[in-house]
Amino acid sequence: MDFKSYKQLTFTRHDNGVLLITMDRPEKYNATDEEMHGELARVFRDVSDDKETRVAVITGAGKAFSAGGDLDMVSRLAGDHERVDHMLREMSDMVYNIINCEKPIVSAINGVSVGAGTVVGLLADISIMAEDAKLGDGHVKLGVAAGDHAAIIWPLLCGMAKSRYYLMTGEMLTGAEAERIGLVSKALPRDQVLEEAMRVAQVMATGAQQAIRLTKRTLNSWVRQAAPIFDQSAAYEMLCFMAPDVVEGYTALQEKRQPAFPSAR
Repeated sequence: MDFKSYKQLTFTRHDNGVLLITMDRPEKYNATDEEMHGELARVFRDVSDDKETRVAVITGAGKAFSAGGDLDMVSRLAGDHERVDHMLREMSDMVYNIINCEKPIVSAINGVSVGAGTVVGLLADISIMAEDAKLGDGHVKLGVAAGDHAAIIWPLLCGMAKSRYYLMTGEMLTGAEAERIGLVSKALPRDQVLEEAMRVAQVMATGAQQAIRLTKRTLNSWVRQAAPIFDQSAAYEMLCFMAPDVVEGYTALQEKRQPAFPSAR
């Protein structure tokens, strides 16, 4: 598989078929614009097809894992039916390509993780997170429904009570708290995160490949059962992009103030 066509993801091959994928917009804290969002939507289909890869590890360049959706992209989406329809298809591809990827995926959540970063970080088969890093699903604070991954995986990972709390308030949590409630596999000091993710990847890359892949496939049957819930949540998120609250949401974020949503006036 030729990964040279990717512009905002970089690839490094390691021993035993471990492929390190880096979200590489450090100057923007790896926020996802249209290009990176499209690349994340297709990369795990390519990983699944790549004969040289046994395990993929994904991390972020610089201080962040991914700071969520680029606000300029969000502003272009608001009220634009054609862009929203395209984003809905990409969002579905991102989620289902991670779930259906034949190869195990390990996320090394080395810093803040919001939006599409959290999609990849939490849908990965094993997630290693910095104890002091912040993670969250900020959709409601933007003025849209939590739709890009949360409904399909958060209740399975940490239960309904915690899912309702964090998804309906939009509050962030640390890696230490995410590990405590079962949202991530492990939380470690920041400087150990990538090293541990690579160690775990090597364990799987040198193990019984069919056994590991079929175990992944079986476990993800639990996630596939929630597919209709994900499809509903994704449609609701995109519906909200056609409403006025999202304009106030991204404007408030750009201006670094609390939003005054029209629906709450």
